[in-house]
Amino acid sequence: MSKLRKGLQNPRAGAEYIWARILWWLWRRHRVADIYDREWDVAIILDACRYDLFTSVEWNRPEAVEPIYSVASMTGDWMERTFPTDASDTIYVTSAPFSDQVLESNQFAELDEVWRYGFNEEMGTIPPECVTDRAIIHGRESNTEQLVIHYMQPHYPFVPSDTKFDKDHLASIESGEDDATGENVWAQKFTGELDQSRSELWDVYNANLEYVLKHVEDLLTEIPGKTVITSDHGNYVGERASPIPIREYGHPRGMYDEVVVTVPWLEYENGERREITTTSKENSTTDLDSEVVADRLRDLGYRE
Repeated sequence: MSKLRKGLQNPRAGAEYIWARILWWLWRRHRVADIYDREWDVAIILDACRYDLFTSVEWNRPEAVEPIYSVASMTGDWMERTFPTDASDTIYVTSAPFSDQVLESNQFAELDEVWRYGFNEEMGTIPPECVTDRAIIHGRESNTEQLVIHYMQPHYPFVPSDTKFDKDHLASIESGEDDATGENVWAQKFTGELDQSRSELWDVYNANLEYVLKHVEDLLTEIPGKTVITSDHGNYVGERASPIPIREYGHPRGMYDEVVVTVPWLEYENGERREITTTSKENSTTDLDSEVVADRLRDLGYRE
């Protein structure tokens, strides 16, 4: 009922939701990856990390990487399609504000929404070290069967890059402007407002992944069990979309081309597996005004 009510209040958003559901019905005939159909203790989610980007980065990958198909092309849909209504054996540590819109805290043993208290206004995103710290605490103190850790990177904003073109978007949000810089980098490139080449955008996207992987490496040694590294969806960087062959950027809802749904799957074993125990439900949710939630989604490049 809540989605229907929102759709009536915003017909454009409602039409987008219905169209995305139709495309999803068609896409699901493919072999998509429901992570709960696989075996793991800890799942690390790198937001908007496409498979070929992940395999091109040089870092200390402990195991081989395989490509899998994601269930969605944007985070909100991924959350909705991934987590069961009863995920009481799961702690979800997330930096993605969509949790406020599609999840309930009582679905999980604990829903730790790091974006509510760890958001960095200057960066316009959630620093990975904040997510890592919370994940280590849960990994050490909890006996819950499964732990899902959702980093925001390599998703825009591009934190480690010393560039101006991607920071104008963040500045315009803080100033309340409503012009082209209110669109994120991918949207600006799509509309021709951005002069940077596809290769320059790929480089900052790549740097954002290298940045978060340093924190992932720390996490791999801190939490025992079978850990997997994957992503909620990929990202266009100027590839031609289908069925209309225009150059696309970002990860629009309901788009299922290879680059936006093919994500990595890496498995890593560290010590003994986690044991299943009964855990009392908790959550670290702090009430925030809906406009604050909307602002944080806009910081991450989403517009209503």
